[in-house]
Amino acid sequence: NPVQRSLGTYWCIESNTFGFRIELRNKPVTRRGILSTISSVYDPLGAVSPVILNGKQILQALCRQNVSWDDPIPEDILPLWEKWRTELPLFGKLTFPRCLKPPDFGDSFRIQIHSFSDANDTGIGQISYLRMENERSEVHVSFLMAKSRVAPLKPISVPRLELTAADISVNVAAMLKSELDIDNIQCYYYTDFEIVIGYINNDARRFHVYVGNRVQHIRDHSSPGDRLHIPGKENPADEASRGLTAKELLQSNRWFNGPKFLWK
Repeated sequence: NPVQRSLGTYWCIESNTFGFRIELRNKPVTRRGILSTISSVYDPLGAVSPVILNGKQILQALCRQNVSWDDPIPEDILPLWEKWRTELPLFGKLTFPRCLKPPDFGDSFRIQIHSFSDANDTGIGQISYLRMENERSEVHVSFLMAKSRVAPLKPISVPRLELTAADISVNVAAMLKSELDIDNIQCYYYTDFEIVIGYINNDARRFHVYVGNRVQHIRDHSSPGDRLHIPGKENPADEASRGLTAKELLQSNRWFNGPKFLWK
């Protein structure tokens, strides 16, 4: 069998790709059953995190309505859940390369981690790519890791959510940099929210504790030249914060390949 499980992830030895196998089991259509189905998708790298985010938002809607663990879910949420659940088997068609560097690429003289963050009033997202350039000036971009979180039930302003996403992005990049064990990796951080860049670059104003702690953490782990602004339509983290259906993820070219400007 060319497919085996490696650390809980399905690895196709023949094509050297990671993938998913979803076996839907009959769970009660309750808050408990929904949580069990969402948790059954093992995705440590966040490859399908935009789809899982939609499922978590359904679960959060039940929490917002104070639905008990074993009560039937409301009629307005039931169609959303059924649609999300029936699309889960599409993950079986999804694969992405295990190896970060393609064959015959040669030695890389410039290696960078590019991390993108985004947030809105329903979700927080982050995604990181590895960009390599060889001596022939050829460029290759690989998906590294992504994270998607639902926004807290307690209302928080979008600028604070965007700052939280930028803070998560810095943490993920630091972890990736240590785990990749490659010397001289340069990290770059992108956000489409200029207020976040203003927060981080502001030396004159004292911030509230929530903002101040995150600003200080970002400053401690990045340099001013590493923090860049990106137009919202070019930000791949938009998918991580807003969510995608399984069909949309399968059709998305940007999610695993990164924005086009990284390939230039």
